[in-house]
Amino acid sequence: MNPNILIVDDDADARTTLVRVLEKEGYSVTGAATAPEALKRFDSATFDLVLTDMRMEGMDGIELLRALKTRRSDVPVIIMTAFASIDTAVQAIDERAYDYLRKPYQLAEIRTSVRRALNHAALTRENSELKHVMVRETATDRIVGTSPGMVEIYKIIARVAKSDTTLLITGESGTGKEIVARAIHRNSLRAMKSFLAVNCGALSETLLESELFGHMKGAFTGATSNRKGLFESAQEGTVFLDEISETSPSMQTKLLRVLEEREITRVGSMEPLKVDVRVVAATNRSLTSLVREGKFREDLFYRLHVVEIVLPPLRDRTSDLPLLFDYFLDKYSRKLGKTLAVEPGLADALAKYRWPGNVRELENIVERAVTLNHTGILNTDDLPPEVRNAEADASREDRKLVSLEEMESQYVKRVIAASDGNMSRAAEILKVDRRTLYRMIDRYGLWTDRLRTSQSEEL
Repeated sequence: MNPNILIVDDDADARTTLVRVLEKEGYSVTGAATAPEALKRFDSATFDLVLTDMRMEGMDGIELLRALKTRRSDVPVIIMTAFASIDTAVQAIDERAYDYLRKPYQLAEIRTSVRRALNHAALTRENSELKHVMVRETATDRIVGTSPGMVEIYKIIARVAKSDTTLLITGESGTGKEIVARAIHRNSLRAMKSFLAVNCGALSETLLESELFGHMKGAFTGATSNRKGLFESAQEGTVFLDEISETSPSMQTKLLRVLEEREITRVGSMEPLKVDVRVVAATNRSLTSLVREGKFREDLFYRLHVVEIVLPPLRDRTSDLPLLFDYFLDKYSRKLGKTLAVEPGLADALAKYRWPGNVRELENIVERAVTLNHTGILNTDDLPPEVRNAEADASREDRKLVSLEEMESQYVKRVIAASDGNMSRAAEILKVDRRTLYRMIDRYGLWTDRLRTSQSEEL
């Protein structure tokens, strides 16, 4: 659907011209001669953007802006005026106008501002939806991180949560695969039903079969009564199969039947039972390699691999370390009833370590530090030797060589950070114009809400 734009201007010629210009750009455009007329139209239809003149009889553009924001704060408003001044510009921006344009304006300027305002509004809505999706994370079991890799994970969760699509979550041990699976369940249409998990590598084949499918009385020694398995118990909910790569060929065949036929058979029974569950599987091994080696059924792999969520190791998202550390520090300080300060040097020690155990290792280390600390101040002495003695040089030696493109991406990111998000300053340091800088940010996926805000403020 084309974006819907409202033009407010008491100058009929200016209003008609702008309506025609934007209609040629493919937008749906409505004109209003006064602010009251604009509010009436705004209340009766959904608009994605409003452009309004500053000076109008009766209610002026600033007053209209305030009224619009009380109705829908997410709709961007562009102020236009032939009487531009610092005071009116500051007033417009203070009242949360997206842009402030001086009349007479260039048509190219109008087109650019409209396009950016609509893009900004779309991104704001997307971020709001993502935050809404993640807000239901529980206080003790939450995904933490704002690095680009984690933002992509949030987007995938937001897109797949409401579907019944089978998911495969991959990543090294300790990256949080079960936490992601639980987040998907909590944000799904099955959230009011059970989420049941099993580690397929922790049980023998016989025990795993009984755990998943249940058994009948007398099916084996010790089976003194009928028992439901996870798939029956999780009816209309979610079953999480951790370490799916450790299942035997026989078990893989039974799981394939569950995914294809949506039915199971209890151990010791011949009667199939229909089940309605969503399956989320996880592994820290490459299923593709196991398929090539003949150790994992190819047909089951494709059934599981409808959507894959790849969790990055902690060493590839070190920008999340401070957030994760603070989260776990708060979690265990509350749990143990402690109030702790943190010495600055602790952050440096954490950044130098390679975290082979990923987020789980970090959580364990923070819990240990909080538990053992008796001074009220966390410092490097509270860390285990392997973390305390980690050297930056050793970390760099272990780091994989990267391409020139990746090096440029990292350097651009560093310059933007050093410039505190000031795009003009960053472009000056890089000796490129701002348009080139924006293209580099697009190419490397470096956009953040703060950078978009800085971009709009500088334009």
